Amino acid sequence: MTETIVGILLATLGAGTPLVFATLGELITEKSGVLNLGVEGMMLIGAVCGFAAAAESGSLWFGVVISMFAGGGMALLFGILTLTFQANQVAAGLALTIFGIGTSAYIGLDYTSVTLPNIDPIQLPFLSDIPVIGRLLFSLDPLIYLSFAMFGAISWFLYRTKGGLVLRAVGESPESAVSLGHHVIAIRYLAVWFGGAMAGLGGAYLALVYTPLWVEEMTAGRGWIALALVVFSTWRPSRVMVGAYLFGGVTIVQFHIQGFGVDIPSQLLSTLPYLATILVLVLISRDIHTIRLNAPASLGKPYHPDL
Repeated sequence: MTETIVGILLATLGAGTPLVFATLGELITEKSGVLNLGVEGMMLIGAVCGFAAAAESGSLWFGVVISMFAGGGMALLFGILTLTFQANQVAAGLALTIFGIGTSAYIGLDYTSVTLPNIDPIQLPFLSDIPVIGRLLFSLDPLIYLSFAMFGAISWFLYRTKGGLVLRAVGESPESAVSLGHHVIAIRYLAVWFGGAMAGLGGAYLALVYTPLWVEEMTAGRGWIALALVVFSTWRPSRVMVGAYLFGGVTIVQFHIQGFGVDIPSQLLSTLPYLATILVLVLISRDIHTIRLNAPASLGKPYHPDL
């Protein structure tokens, strides 16, 4: 039984890691006051470009880097549309997702039968040999450790640095930020690019580590779950981690329920993560005060310095 529980927890970490990357990136984007609904498309582009780069070069880490550049490039396209040309952010984000789904399917045509070697977990001397805890904390793949590091870095940046204060100020009131001498558009471009790079990294984890292979639309709605997790976390990094692993756990448990003798159709079990997402959003949406208190005041509202 202990081995089963440890196995489920390890699988939960793996299932939740793409959501950690994508949600933390979208959190930074939304903290700047920009709403990018194109997370699903950026994850797919990051996944296919990273997979193609790794397959052609033989280097998984090169693929990881390329995936971040690919996701960031998609985000910059969104930024040009919404920050420079003042297009509607919701419409542009949806278009980005549709574009990402179609483009990734086309790029991935030659890679559907290609497989890549697994990234070996990091084994820490002595610590990895500790029963249960050693496997859960000290025998993980490098990208999971990177997700922990990104969580710590983003939390520190947002609440312990001047840059984080400026970013939050831009998200709350761009007019006030401008009056203090900050370049709102440039800051939002950086936030949007970072969000795209993190979404690409989440896609890379799916294609290079979690699977590792390329399958059309392999994100399976994780980009939309990442958007929901930003609201679930009430725009706080610590709650992002809780939400990501909660939904990762729901994803993994569906594969074990039938093994425990519970007779539930597999089609119904596969809907559990999405049903959980809807349920959580319904419950959170009832607390209007908390959402208004934590959501960036200018979220989704266009801003132009000449207006």
